[in-house]
Amino acid sequence: MSALAKKEPIPAKTAPKAANVVRLARQPGPRINVRGVAMVAARSIVPPLVVLTIILTIWQVLCSSPDASLPSPHRVWQESFDLIAYPFFNYGSQDIGLGWRVIISLQRVAYGFGLAAISGVVIGAVIGQSVWAMRGLDPIFQVLRTVPPLAWLPLSLAAFQDSNPSAIFVIFITSIWPVIINTAVGVRNIPQDYRNVAQVLRLNHFEFFFKIMLPSAAPYIFTGLRIGVGLSWLAIVAAEMLTGGVGIGFFIWDAWNSSRLPDIIVALAYIGVVGFALDKLVAAAGRLITRGASAN
Repeated sequence: MSALAKKEPIPAKTAPKAANVVRLARQPGPRINVRGVAMVAARSIVPPLVVLTIILTIWQVLCSSPDASLPSPHRVWQESFDLIAYPFFNYGSQDIGLGWRVIISLQRVAYGFGLAAISGVVIGAVIGQSVWAMRGLDPIFQVLRTVPPLAWLPLSLAAFQDSNPSAIFVIFITSIWPVIINTAVGVRNIPQDYRNVAQVLRLNHFEFFFKIMLPSAAPYIFTGLRIGVGLSWLAIVAAEMLTGGVGIGFFIWDAWNSSRLPDIIVALAYIGVVGFALDKLVAAAGRLITRGASAN
């Protein structure tokens, strides 16, 4: 007899066991030494603040009398508060804040100093490479670099017939000399081994300039650039006093003619802070490009 085979029930698929997730140990991130950062900041900030407080206190004591010839810090704060608190106000062509005046002066410095940096590096490289160029040009440059910046202003006004290019020329002629001299010294101090490698590789003049000369002389070049940018800022302030315009230099001269001594003191503070910032900016660029190398 044929009996129907009993079908055994198909066992249901068991759900796969959940895989055990093994959590990786979390790598500890770099921990900031807050105490160390605070100590470094304190060593850098606290001493200048203490000295500044002492200077302001002495200044206030010496100039607090009514017949004092110079204004006290309290009087400067009272009479020139708008210049201190609102550096970017703009009420007209001449009635603008010191922040705008500094920017206008920095534009002229950028043109003059930029031309001086490029020309100074090229001329300094030629003088450093050629003995005859050094003998012929170095004495002339040593004489010209001793001429005061404002002594060039009448000639520049006569040549350009405009105050703006005249001020830029004064910046250029003032700041180019330290760039030329330091670049020439850096080129002369290139190790002979580097020159021998360049001859073996048969580098042309452009390749030698960009691959050997500039990297080797970079610490000297940036030393000259730091000196040059400081001279540029000094020159533009002096030139603007005579050429007019809306720069920070003309503001000081106009404030003197109007007997606004507190405004002059505030402007001097702006000039000092901007000059300090320019020097630190060029120094930081030099450390970044030369990787901390210094001129010997």
